[in-house]
Amino acid sequence: MSRWSKELDAAIAAAQKAGEIAIAMQPDIVAEIKADNSPVTQADRECERVIARMLAEQFPDYGVLGEEGARADSANGRKWIIDPIDGTRDYVRGNPLWANLIALEADGDVVVGVVNLPRLRMYVASRGGGAYRNGAAIRSSAKTHIGESVVCFNRFDKLDKFHSPQRVIEWIGQFWNVRGLGGAQDAMMVASGEAELWIEPSAAAWDFAPLKIILEEAGARYLNFDGGSSVYAGNCIACAPGLEDEVRRMLVYS
Repeated sequence: MSRWSKELDAAIAAAQKAGEIAIAMQPDIVAEIKADNSPVTQADRECERVIARMLAEQFPDYGVLGEEGARADSANGRKWIIDPIDGTRDYVRGNPLWANLIALEADGDVVVGVVNLPRLRMYVASRGGGAYRNGAAIRSSAKTHIGESVVCFNRFDKLDKFHSPQRVIEWIGQFWNVRGLGGAQDAMMVASGEAELWIEPSAAAWDFAPLKIILEEAGARYLNFDGGSSVYAGNCIACAPGLEDEVRRMLVYS
């Protein structure tokens, strides 16, 4: 049993409840546009409110950081990080690629992650406890060459985040195939060995935190463009372990 089993169970329950709420509110949902030009709905706000409340009831001393404004200071170095509906554009359009994301950070390390795609599947992990999809253990790919690998790329409109966008495009063109389904689903494909690389040039901590722990517990690598591994860096590349050296070389020159 993982040290974080109680927290993981609570996060799973909160994510499941949020998924139920989002599905119930989805018909005829209307999105507003936030200051950063991203959409938000009443379902985003309600899901975050319910997630934060459910977690606070069990862990009153834990802090909270939510995309839609939920905030609470931590009394013990532990903090929940919440994206109530990741992929609001997908949610509004009615496709199944949106997710409820919940992570727990303890003293700077993400130790629990839940990615609930209510229309598809659920991925979970805890530090030292492994990574799972619908209860079955998952592992990242064993491939070692990009020519036989699948790359998932988010936000081609953010190629300016690289020093040499053209070099990145040329590098991506060497892969066996390219996919782009959205951050959470792309990252989970890498975690479960269905793809080898995921590039996300621009996102926030609540987008990255649960993905990071699931990827790492599945054996994948999580890197920032500067070679670090923070969920607060605003970007990431996740990859199968056999591609890590190739990715690091690309980062040096891109």
